[in-house]
Order: sequence, then structure tokens, then C-alpha cells
Amino acid sequence: MTIRFVLFVNKQGQTRLAQYYEHLSLDERRALEGEIVRKCLARTDQQCSFVEHRNYKVVYRRYASLFFLVGVDNDENELAILEFIHLLVETMDRHFGNVCELDIMFHLEKVHFMLEEMVMNGCIVETSKQNILAPIQLMEKSS
Repeated sequence: MTIRFVLFVNKQGQTRLAQYYEHLSLDERRALEGEIVRKCLARTDQQCSFVEHRNYKVVYRRYASLFFLVGVDNDENELAILEFIHLLVETMDRHFGNVCELDIMFHLEKVHFMLEEMVMNGCIVETSKQNILAPIQLMEKSS
């Protein structure tokens, strides 16, 4: 699987987390985020969760007040990416207990750490919630 970027965005369009797996300049990232966020937030609940934009396929899902957007190659399996998003949210739920936007804002380093445990160089490498959370729990015990 080739993931190009992961974005967490609230309903107002503010980016809460951005992780890129390919080099883009800051201006390119800002423009890409703005275009994709506007496109995804303008869609209704009755429309599918897949959008093609530039040379990306964007798969997104809304949980409460947050949108989770993942940009992938055009030949990627959309349902597998939706499952990845769900796994990411379930992992954060297990750690934070019903994760919300504030948890992500105040514990951004832990969320990045979870994402880095799951994805390496754009490829999903870990899907076990227990294995993803083990280093974080170990770090919390030692402090």
C-alpha cells in the first residue's frame, strides 16, 4: 500500500494533524490541504467517501467532529484504506478512551507515534492495536 499523506481535520477545516510520506514544499502542502479539505467537507453524508484529486485518491471518514483523510495512489484499494482509518481511530480510542479533537491537540506527539508505529514510508506495517500501543504504555510507565 502506498499512502502519500494522512490528515486529521475538524468540521471548520482546521488541520489537526498532517503526516506526509512524500516530499512536498510547505506551499504545496498548504495548497493541497486547502483544496482537499474544501472538497471533502462540501460532500454530503449520502456521497461515497472516495474523491480523486490531482494524482491522488483521497479516502476519508468522519468520526464525530473530525475528518480523517488519507491520500493514496490511484490503484489503491479504497476499502482497505477505510479499514486502516477505522483501525487508527479504534487504537486512539483504546488509548485515550473515546478520543476527541482535544485529545489529538493536547497529545499530538502520542498520535504521531501511533501513526509512525502503523505506517512506515507510506506502507502499513502494523495492524495490531496491542503492538501499536505497547511502546507508548511502556514510555508512560517509565515516566
